[in-house]
Amino acid sequence: MSTTPPLPRSSFDGLRFAFGTLTVLPVRVTRWDREAARAGMLGAPLAGLAVGACAAGLGLLLLFLGAGPLLAAVASAAVPAVLTRGLHLDGLADTADGLGSGKPADDALRIMKQSDIGPFGVLALVLVLLAQVAALAQLYDASWARGALGAVTSAVAARLALTLAARTGVPAARPEGLGAAVAGVVPVRGALAVAAGCLAVAAAWGALLGPYDALRTPVAVVLALAAAELLLRHCTRRFGGVTGDVFGGLAETAATTALVALCLGWPT
Repeated sequence: MSTTPPLPRSSFDGLRFAFGTLTVLPVRVTRWDREAARAGMLGAPLAGLAVGACAAGLGLLLLFLGAGPLLAAVASAAVPAVLTRGLHLDGLADTADGLGSGKPADDALRIMKQSDIGPFGVLALVLVLLAQVAALAQLYDASWARGALGAVTSAVAARLALTLAARTGVPAARPEGLGAAVAGVVPVRGALAVAAGCLAVAAAWGALLGPYDALRTPVAVVLALAAAELLLRHCTRRFGGVTGDVFGGLAETAATTALVALCLGWPT
């Protein structure tokens, strides 16, 4: 007789896993097995939606109180960092240091585990945060709705990149840690189905701003996923698989790419 828990319980445990590991929201992870990890990574975009809504909410509040687009952009960029305790930014910095070291996989992984941040990590953090703030400021300057759309879209794209990175066939670089817990847990078909759903939703909420945005928004998500996929493949070749730091780097890469893409290409 099967001991697999029913779908509602599994889904609920997955949401706990997603919010408990990808945010600092007070959600307790009750299961840490592969099934909960699978459901959690499939639900990662929902955690992104919550983070993006908070980021957009703070940006809009500041605009309502009389702040300019730049201050609203800084606030919207700060919220995801706060709601993840800076883990994704830290992962980006560690991944940049590992890749920039030019050392063999074992040595690079050892560098990534160190608590300090090297020059490549500092450079990556500065450029990524500058790009995010600049893009959000441009979007908020165009309209409050475009700024809010950018904050939400980038946060969802960042977590969707994690869903795809946790697909079957992507190995873990280490036998322990978050990377090992989620590496390869998501079936490819499931990851693609979640991606398709997110693209459809992105097109729908982009359509609220007009026909250009109905196309531009899902295109921005696709470009974000493409950039994250390139980084994923490079890290897999260099490190032999993924780590928690690599997941953080993928999230920040996708978020930044989505924001930049939303600023380019068609009239605002």
